[in-house]
Amino acid sequence: MCVSTGSAGTSRPAGPAGPAGTAGTAGTAGTTGVDLSGVLRPVREGNAFEETVERLLTAIKLGVVGPGDRFPPERELAAQLGISRLTLREAIRELNKAGYVESRRGRLGGTFITYSQPAPNVSELRRLAQQNAQKLTDALTFRFAIETGAADLLAQQIAAGGDEPAQAFAGIAAAGPAGGPAPSLRDVLVAKMADVNGAGPKEYRRMDTLFHLAIAELTGSSLLSTACADARVQLNDLLNAIPVLKLNIAHAAVQHAAIVDAILAGDPERARAAVAEHLAGTGALLRGFLG
Repeated sequence: MCVSTGSAGTSRPAGPAGPAGTAGTAGTAGTTGVDLSGVLRPVREGNAFEETVERLLTAIKLGVVGPGDRFPPERELAAQLGISRLTLREAIRELNKAGYVESRRGRLGGTFITYSQPAPNVSELRRLAQQNAQKLTDALTFRFAIETGAADLLAQQIAAGGDEPAQAFAGIAAAGPAGGPAPSLRDVLVAKMADVNGAGPKEYRRMDTLFHLAIAELTGSSLLSTACADARVQLNDLLNAIPVLKLNIAHAAVQHAAIVDAILAGDPERARAAVAEHLAGTGALLRGFLG
């Protein structure tokens, strides 16, 4: 959701040398400045239409492009996905018919998101869990491996290279003064944490998704960003079906702060442990509501 670290879905190789790649414009949501490269990776030729629909729906349902936001211009989006503009138009037309997007003409036009997440529903949660009972543990394990690893790697990079400007993180960079300096990695993480910790119940899950995706994205690895988005997709419907509990939000805020503190301190072991504790709580909440 995900915001990635390179133009048109590319980034420099990840590793302990440094956290940020090069800023790019392709694949960036028009109204939010969010880079979509981690989610909108190129599709395969054989099923171009179907996979385009899937990629766009993933970006919408993860909330990487939220209600009222706009997808990048057609030319950029087609290049990002590696498809023809005709294929993209056909996919958008179907999403329009299904009520996920709305196309507007004119200078301020484009493809805007109209989809909103349904309200949490415990009955729906149980139904989804029963349908995917065998996949739930696997999905939780996958997310654990990806997100603890991402936090570990980012902490290593900070320990090796310090708090470098997070030039690749277009979502935060776009929010600053025009032409101003790129935000530091610290600025990005603190801002994303503030977004989720300050979100109301309606926006909480989306902001939480963007916070967790940001950790992977800031490593500079587009593959890790994509894996993080994939891990979230496996659990997205289940997480959205959980009621947003005030005590859980307060507890998660403390855990988010522990994750950010450990990463910015350049302490990989503590970062990994903080993410592990946080994800264990999410898993416990899911299982609790499943009875």
